[in-house]
Amino acid sequence: MKLLRTGLGLVLVGTPGLVLGLTSYANEFITPNFSCKELSDTTKNAQDTIVQGAKQIATEGPWTVTSKTVMPPTNNTHYWPDCAKAGNTTQLTPEQGKCHLLWTTCEYITRDGLFNPDVRQVNDTGMFQAMSDSVFFNSMAWVITGDDTYASNAAKEINTWFIDPATSMTPNLNYAQVKRGPGSQIGQHTGVLDLKCMSKLVSGVLMLRNGSAPAWTGELDSGLKTWVNSYIGWLTTNELALQEKAATNNHGSFYFNQLAALQILVDDTAGAKKTIQEYFEGIYQGQISANGDQPLETARTRPYHYRAYNLAAMIVNARIGEYVGYDAWQLKTKDGATIQDACNYAMTFTAAQSNETSYDAELYPNVAAVAAIYGDADGKYSKWLASRDASFPGQPYFLWDQPLSNAGLTGAPASGGNSNTPNTAGGNTGSNNAKQAGCKKGFVWFSSLVTLSLLFMG
Repeated sequence: MKLLRTGLGLVLVGTPGLVLGLTSYANEFITPNFSCKELSDTTKNAQDTIVQGAKQIATEGPWTVTSKTVMPPTNNTHYWPDCAKAGNTTQLTPEQGKCHLLWTTCEYITRDGLFNPDVRQVNDTGMFQAMSDSVFFNSMAWVITGDDTYASNAAKEINTWFIDPATSMTPNLNYAQVKRGPGSQIGQHTGVLDLKCMSKLVSGVLMLRNGSAPAWTGELDSGLKTWVNSYIGWLTTNELALQEKAATNNHGSFYFNQLAALQILVDDTAGAKKTIQEYFEGIYQGQISANGDQPLETARTRPYHYRAYNLAAMIVNARIGEYVGYDAWQLKTKDGATIQDACNYAMTFTAAQSNETSYDAELYPNVAAVAAIYGDADGKYSKWLASRDASFPGQPYFLWDQPLSNAGLTGAPASGGNSNTPNTAGGNTGSNNAKQAGCKKGFVWFSSLVTLSLLFMG
């Protein structure tokens, strides 16, 4: 069996009669009030998807920022040299077309919706996203099954990417989305979006920390906090980072939920609350029109995608806010609209209307989240989901976006083994530490979808 990466997630293939989707999410957050009764038969198929997917994605790692062959200007692989995604080169002469000359002499022009072919040579973004997926889903699988193997998988990924001196990433994005061409080659503010998966990664870490996972040692916790504190310093003072913070569209939204999640990880709850308050009293005010449209996203080349994308970030910001004591669910923009209004408006469109069928499922978890948060007494949201995806009760988001009706569907996989049984081949499975800790402390998983096109940039 192996994982195939598609435009919308990870798909398990190779087992006769079984095809389950494991979707990659951009932002996740945990708060300790998810009771054990939520892990019921109602969400069993979603649990199965998570556990099987976690087992498979762990076999692909570990991922590192140092495994690339193309160097940043520092000639140090520990830096993030991700090439600019939204653009391509001008017409080249044969001499300019030579690789060593192309990057330094040919002017690069930014064009919305087009990809720089350089991105295929450096995939730090894709590796970080895969790593954060592995941390999140393996941590969740540990909570579901009690199998310490999953917690060990997540801990290994964290240690490799952030702590091990041989493979750790330098805690800044000075060269993220570097725009090649004549003159100095430094990163762009849009490169901050490359680490948008931080909120998801924080979710996994908090699962392990709050659940007292044996694999999550004090040394790992301290090492990660040291890295994160350094990165927060860069994120709150560097010119590139501050330019991204000022972005009024999805880039700014993701900046705020990335920073707030990291502040929670280092126990700065007051700082996280201030960050979320700044978002909702700042750029959020101009993001939703009275009719629910998100004009800054609708104006882009892929309006269906971008509306869902920013909606995802808004939902995560609100859920982080709820955790730190800032209620934004009923908060209106300057035009009098809420997050729910933005979701309702987005639901009136299909991806096909703008030739974006590959992004169709991106809105689904946002609809599920809105149903769980605002209520779905008339079944509007569950019926909409059922009309778009008959398997939605088997999707991972169905586990944490509760209460949500399954609309009479089961979302069952084609063949039904109990994948919640711990894998006894990989480690200590007898203590059920995760389930015991999870029952005592509880967990809530907050999510928003992002496409897993490893070449995509928002």
